[in-house]
This record gives sequence, structure tokens and C-alpha cells, in this order.
Amino acid sequence: QVQLVESGGGLVQAGGSLRLSCATSGRTSSTYAMGWFRQAPGKEREFVAGIGKSDGSTGYGDSVKGRFAIFRDNAKNTVYLQMDSLKPEDTAVYYCAAVLQSYSVAYYSRASSYELWGQGTQVTVSS
Repeated sequence: QVQLVESGGGLVQAGGSLRLSCATSGRTSSTYAMGWFRQAPGKEREFVAGIGKSDGSTGYGDSVKGRFAIFRDNAKNTVYLQMDSLKPEDTAVYYCAAVLQSYSVAYYSRASSYELWGQGTQVTVSS
């Protein structure tokens, strides 16, 4: 059974960086389109970044464009989210997600497209 395990969250000062990891167990992660979402208290889940299967296209939410980057290490079956120039408004629980059957190399930005989710990791950015 495929599982997603996130790590790398924590507390960082504004302007700092963090790298989140999402390890895929049970199958090669390059098979799946992957995405990162976040949810702050009292807010809806928000698309952060996505990457198509087989190192397909990438896309980002408007609030993180130019600051965050999503990429894979297929040898490690891991997808990463590099977060730079962090802001207090980036504070949220970050979730990794996978589309188990995608038919193109496109990324997906809708949460409803994703069938498998990780447990989430907290990111807190202090001002």
C-alpha cells in the first residue's frame, strides 16, 4: 500500500528557508503526479505547488510563485518543496498529496484531484 510521509517542517524566522520532504513508500514516486497544499487555522486548504508524473510540468499558487520550488529525487522516491523568503503568512500545516492515476504529465492544482494524502507537517514563520 502506498503511503506518503512528510518531514522537514519547523519554526523559522521571516526571510528564512525550509525544505519539506515527502517520501513515497510502496511504489516509485515518479509514477504519480504530486502536490503540496497547506491549511492555516480557520482557512481553506490552499494549493501550493504541483509536479506532473515522470518529472512533468510544475505549477505554483500565486502566493508562493518565485519563492517556492517543487522537485523530485526519483532515486529516493521523494518529492521536495523548497521554501525560500518565508513570510509569516506562510504559516500553516503543509500536506503532500498524490494522484494515483494520471494520464498526462500535467500537474494538478485542485485538491479533489488527489487521492492520497500525507499526515501533514507544521511550518511556523515568525516575524
